[in-house]
Amino acid sequence: MPYTGTRRSSGRQATRATSTRGSSRGSSSRGSSRHDEDAPIIPILARKVREVEAKAQKGKVGPTNRTKFQVIAFLVREERAKVKADTTLSDSTRAELLKRLDGVATILAKTAARDTSLITLLEADAATTPVAQKLRRDWLLESGAELSPDELIITTSSKPVLEPVVPAELAEKQVIPQSVKSRLLANPFLAPVLDQPEAKPPVRGRLSNWELMNPLYKAFEQGSGGRAASMELPEAPRIDRLSPKGREIMRHQARFVESVREGHRTFLLADEPGLGKTAQSILAASVADAWPLLAVVPNVVKMNWAREVERWAPNRRATVIHGDGRDLDAFADVVIVNYEVLDRHLAWLGTLGFKGMVVDEAHFIKNLHSQRSQHVLSLASRIRKLTPGGDPLLLALTGTPLINDVEDFNAIWQFLGWVQGDKPAPELMAKLEETGLTPADRDFYPEARSAVIDMGIVRRRKIDVAKDLPSKMIADLPVELDDDLGRSIRDAERELGQRLLAKYRRILEARGERASFKGEPDTDIMRLVAQGELDESKASGGAENVFTMVRKIGQAKSVLAADYTAQLAHSVGKVVFFAKHIDVMDTAEQVFAGRGIRTVSIRGDQSTPARQAAIDAFNNDPDVAVAVCSLTAAGVGLNLQAASNVVLAELSWTAAEQTQAIDRVHRIGQDEPVTAWRIIAAHTIDAKIAELIDSKQGLAARALDGSDQEITTSDSVQLNALIALLRDALVA
Repeated sequence: MPYTGTRRSSGRQATRATSTRGSSRGSSSRGSSRHDEDAPIIPILARKVREVEAKAQKGKVGPTNRTKFQVIAFLVREERAKVKADTTLSDSTRAELLKRLDGVATILAKTAARDTSLITLLEADAATTPVAQKLRRDWLLESGAELSPDELIITTSSKPVLEPVVPAELAEKQVIPQSVKSRLLANPFLAPVLDQPEAKPPVRGRLSNWELMNPLYKAFEQGSGGRAASMELPEAPRIDRLSPKGREIMRHQARFVESVREGHRTFLLADEPGLGKTAQSILAASVADAWPLLAVVPNVVKMNWAREVERWAPNRRATVIHGDGRDLDAFADVVIVNYEVLDRHLAWLGTLGFKGMVVDEAHFIKNLHSQRSQHVLSLASRIRKLTPGGDPLLLALTGTPLINDVEDFNAIWQFLGWVQGDKPAPELMAKLEETGLTPADRDFYPEARSAVIDMGIVRRRKIDVAKDLPSKMIADLPVELDDDLGRSIRDAERELGQRLLAKYRRILEARGERASFKGEPDTDIMRLVAQGELDESKASGGAENVFTMVRKIGQAKSVLAADYTAQLAHSVGKVVFFAKHIDVMDTAEQVFAGRGIRTVSIRGDQSTPARQAAIDAFNNDPDVAVAVCSLTAAGVGLNLQAASNVVLAELSWTAAEQTQAIDRVHRIGQDEPVTAWRIIAAHTIDAKIAELIDSKQGLAARALDGSDQEITTSDSVQLNALIALLRDALVA
């Protein structure tokens, strides 16, 4: 709703405006009314916003007051721009007017915090109705503004209404974290988007009357015709200027990021797991200046995303949404949310002005009719419309874009803006027209396939980039245990730490050292206390100890680890799943059965023929996707090289046991680089155990391979884990 009128008017309009201003001065301060002549709309907005606020305090805001709320937001934005641009105002007058406008904006923000369904109305491109246009006209006339003839006429037609980010049925479910409220109060409005490109008219040509989606699917069903499903990428720069200090990206990663540097903005990045899609996405956001960035990811990898942002963009802050977002940092550069909680955060996620969006494991949105898919697509549509230039960075990451049918592409293509509904979008349509062919021509199909690939499909396999990869690598996936079991684990860790601390203090007191226990802790006493606790734990299994805690952590991680294994199985084929405890293996097998994934089980209580039958089935039967293995029973002497991916659902107490497990697939005859995925419970003793295991790997490297890696201690992992708990309790 552009404000083309002037601030002052004459005649009947001016008389009515003066009368209105006179009647309102009784409720205004004497200082404020001095400036009403410079901005007569402000007292009207102040009065109207108080009316809306009063309604919001009594309950949900009805349709009439929702319209008022939107019109106030537009007029505040317009008036602020006019006041800033008016060179006839003195500095003091300008400051006073802006202060009063900020007061109105603050009330709007507080009202939106009470009723989060109002947040989308604050956006610069929110759709308006004829009722809103009429209100705006009447208020401006009341203020004495002189309007153009076009503004005096209210038409019944309006621009197409953007699909709401928040469906009506989810309005009651929306939450607004305190951090988001703070951001809204700091800056209630996004800057108006002034450089949006005009919508491209539909391409009219030989294909205009053809149904094209089925031919596009058929083009991929027919295969490559000699071309891999990956667009041409520029060569990697000779000098790596992208990685932060101390890190280096591989050639295949650099080529992808270089494509972003050259201006490409939408990608289906379909690299196999283990090729660094997350790192590529973060570096791409840096190159494209796509901050803030929204990442929608599975629950099992959201903590890993935060860690990868810290590694590859150390000058950027990442925040992870857990539950209702109590710990959210709304001012962060990267907002990470998992699919399961996305529905309750839709309202405010549409307001933060994201310049990029990543959908990890994008095959999760393959069902266009699911709520999850609709939420993702509506947010992407909002981001596309609000990004200056209308060209945000949009990345769909998945090693498995197709699960059941080639039509699984559709939702991803819609997210990327390559198709609109049941038709190719204008850019893709133009590429298809350039072929000079129609679906009646046999040559149309390979050409159509190439046209879609060139929109931004990138697919590399491990075997394609094997020379750039280490033969074996361990990738850690930290997961957040935010359920009741996770909270009980953290409580048990604190309780154990306090028990160790009490023993430490008793020893000091027995020595006559009744100081305040400040300064450097006594490492000898810490080791003595930890060793005593370890001996007691081994002798009696009743009380809560380090072994029972680790077992609980394994139980808490079991479903998340199985979920990730299922994703890998869909992406790359066979996977070996290792766990220490039978109940973790049982839970995982239940998850796999529920997903329709065939498994074999290798356990300690099997006979030799049964075990060999399971191994043969895994290596030879293409329908068997996962081998669920006991870390102790299957960690040695087996050949499982039909897989190149290993999931360690539970950590071992020894580095050697971990190495032996990984080497079931990393052995002579293995044609691909091997990746071991360790599932680690963040903010628990699990993370410390992983760190200690890695230090023990360094011991072997130093003793056997000539490494000069520093070795910090020769104590056992269990003992060092207890010492770490005691140290945390001492500094708490």
